[in-house]
Amino acid sequence: MSRKMLPLYAGLVATVSVMLWTPAGVAQAKPVYMDSSLPVAQRVDDLVGKMTLAEKVSQMQNHAVAIPRLDVPEYDWWSEGLHGIARSGYATVFPQAIGLAATWDIPLMHQVATTISTEARAKNAEALRHDNHSIYFGLDIWSPNINIFRDPRWGRGQETYGEDPFLTSRLGVAFVEGLQGDDPHYYKTIATPKHYVVHSGPESTRHTANIDVSPHDLEDTYLPAFRATVKEAKAGSVMCAYNAIDGEPACANTFLLSDMLRKTWGFKGYVTSDCGAIGDVAEGHKFAPDMEHAAAVSVKAGTDTSCGDEYASLTKAVKDGLISEAEIDQSVKRLFTARFELGLFDPAAKVAYARIPFSEDDSVAHRELARVVAEKSMVLLKNDGILPLKKDVKTIAVIGPNAAALAAIEGNYNAIPSHPILPLSGMEAKFAGRARILYAQGSPYVSELMVPVPRTLLHPAKGSAAFGLKGEYFDNIELTGKPMVTRVDQQVDFDWNAAAPVPEVKATEFGVRWTGTITPPVPGKYEFSFRRDAKGARVFLDGKQVTEEQAQGKKHSRRGEPFVLDLSDGQAHDLRIEYSHHASLFDAGLSLEWKPPVEAERAEAVKIAKQADIVVAFVGLSPNLEGEEMPVHVEGFDGGDRTEIELPAVQKEMLEAVAATGKPVVVVLMNGSALAVKWAKDNAAAVLEAWYPGEEGGAAIANTLAGDNNPAGRLPITFYAGTKELPPFDDYSMAKRTYRYFTGSTLWGFGYGLSYSKFKWNDVKLSAEKLTAGEPLTLDAEVENTGSAKGDAVSEIYLKAPASATAPIHSLVGFVRTPLDGHARQHVHVVIDPRSLSTVAADGKRSIEAGEYSIFVGGAQPDADEGGVTKQFTIVGSKALPR
Repeated sequence: MSRKMLPLYAGLVATVSVMLWTPAGVAQAKPVYMDSSLPVAQRVDDLVGKMTLAEKVSQMQNHAVAIPRLDVPEYDWWSEGLHGIARSGYATVFPQAIGLAATWDIPLMHQVATTISTEARAKNAEALRHDNHSIYFGLDIWSPNINIFRDPRWGRGQETYGEDPFLTSRLGVAFVEGLQGDDPHYYKTIATPKHYVVHSGPESTRHTANIDVSPHDLEDTYLPAFRATVKEAKAGSVMCAYNAIDGEPACANTFLLSDMLRKTWGFKGYVTSDCGAIGDVAEGHKFAPDMEHAAAVSVKAGTDTSCGDEYASLTKAVKDGLISEAEIDQSVKRLFTARFELGLFDPAAKVAYARIPFSEDDSVAHRELARVVAEKSMVLLKNDGILPLKKDVKTIAVIGPNAAALAAIEGNYNAIPSHPILPLSGMEAKFAGRARILYAQGSPYVSELMVPVPRTLLHPAKGSAAFGLKGEYFDNIELTGKPMVTRVDQQVDFDWNAAAPVPEVKATEFGVRWTGTITPPVPGKYEFSFRRDAKGARVFLDGKQVTEEQAQGKKHSRRGEPFVLDLSDGQAHDLRIEYSHHASLFDAGLSLEWKPPVEAERAEAVKIAKQADIVVAFVGLSPNLEGEEMPVHVEGFDGGDRTEIELPAVQKEMLEAVAATGKPVVVVLMNGSALAVKWAKDNAAAVLEAWYPGEEGGAAIANTLAGDNNPAGRLPITFYAGTKELPPFDDYSMAKRTYRYFTGSTLWGFGYGLSYSKFKWNDVKLSAEKLTAGEPLTLDAEVENTGSAKGDAVSEIYLKAPASATAPIHSLVGFVRTPLDGHARQHVHVVIDPRSLSTVAADGKRSIEAGEYSIFVGGAQPDADEGGVTKQFTIVGSKALPR
């Protein structure tokens, strides 16, 4: 019997008691809810029926406390798995979600999500063996983020699958199904598509903004991916957003949660709030007079659990008559249904997923998959023939702030990589024995902010030619006794969140001492600081302490107070950094950052460019600049969002300076959102979009530049020509946005991507020249690799509907990625479902309308690929479709 069918049989099975025997021989009745042979609904009813009101309310917050008298263990609903199981120790780190989308590969997306859920299960089982019920170790995964990336300025767009509702829907369905597994009785994990709905910036107003979205845009753009993940993939959970829609906060919105999600789409799972969103119902949106009323109205609307403690007020709300205990029961039953369907109250012998060994976490096979996915996410935007790099290239200058920055491969909401391969390391490994690698940081991201201190400043001892500092790792916070491990760390840039830095120490108690020298690029006084666990760090210059350890009781900050090192003589100085981490499982790690001298940095880049045959410049953005509600307020960036989409000036000036040497420049972009890089398009020899590519990102980039990986990724977003092309950021209308409605200038369009091969499409046939409204349309074609290099063809299928006031220019309605040997052909068969042939009227009604249509199949949008083919067909009659 399917886990979805079990609740239907609740009333068909009589209540039973199973007799258990204690060691003393006294018979005890086994409660119904512990009998795994009974239907889930019956077990849930029995358990919730035994709870007091206070106990029920205690289960409606993200950290549900234990109820010892009922043998209910504590459980935390909050776990993250956007592109790897996050914040819970080492796990496989795949490319950031926007990079996953760039693969345009549905089966691969399913494989990634399956791997993530496998590691989640492995981590959960290991945690339970150690009685760890902490946040981030549960089985409810608050992913995927399927909001539409409508504007490139949104800092969290990196977490999404891009700007197109169809691409997002298909990838979202594959991801949800991969997370939830295929067992007929148990979830592997529970997926949580978020943030429902119309949520895509600005970050600065998300707690207060009300969005009066048009009925057309709601149905045409913002809802389709949520509908697909709920109706097709059967997502077990949904997260409601911070913002309000049409005057009602998303987490207290009866139309969205009750009418649309549950009644229209048939959603049976539970809804969780975004963190603090219930508080926003009262404080941000002023929709309720206080927290008690906010909690009551949110539960009534359909939000079952709060991320935070706001629902603690529900006990009083029931006593004050704001909500009934029966309404509380409904939410609690949904929550416990999820826990039972995860098998959390059943013997591990019955739940195959519970027996996944911990060795599956961060495994060699999963690491290999991360490399494959990163390679498939690479999007080649320009190539004048310089790529793949020729065998006669003997010296390569690697420059740029992203060449050796851990954050630039991690992205945000990231897992913790045990062996991260930074771009610089990837280049050195790939070209070892073939070409010499020279390195200079060359530039900060923006002139006002700090970047990780590059290895070129550091040496493990005076007179040493090696880069980095000697690192000694201790199993105590006093840094006493013999170090457990001694090694040379090229940079102090580490993420050890819930992880031990080396296997020989505990994640909750260790110390590290780094020693060596620091030499400035030019004499001066330099500003430094620490990122991540700054409170545990101390710095000594020439034996003198120059920082004070922050008090352990001080509110934790991811960035420490700036400090100055006087390097005015320009000489090498002894440097010692001591770091202690104690008690907390989370937030360990340290990154030493500095504010570099821009002119000196640029001069060093020019110097090595002159010595090289070619320059590879790693430029772009950082998840420390773009992301969720961040304290960043400098030119071009505001609170996690961007105010300008152009490449920051200091990086552009570095590119111009190295290009002036006459050496060819290959630009590698690393970012989570579109960049306006007109200079690179006009002047660089090649441009490769690498996103935030995950733990194997450095290897994937190097393999692509060397030609061992033939890039075939496609843009899931439009790369606009400049900020001036965009509507106001806080305007949620889709007019003049995304490839479907934008008519202005672009650098590279949605769906664009080059290869080291060429492809064309032949023998394109449609299943009907005249199609009755409501029937599917089938497209068959032969795709041919006309080049000699093995590569992947990405067949993109676009529909152009009859012109109307609301119809898009054209829309993606199908895609498939096909590997082909050189000069090989492959049959492509795509079924376009009736819903994809529909359009949405101004009133939000979706229908298939009569008229003349065209279908294009090729490797990009119709106006960007000469190898594609267009076919015409007619739809006869019309048909209204449900929401």
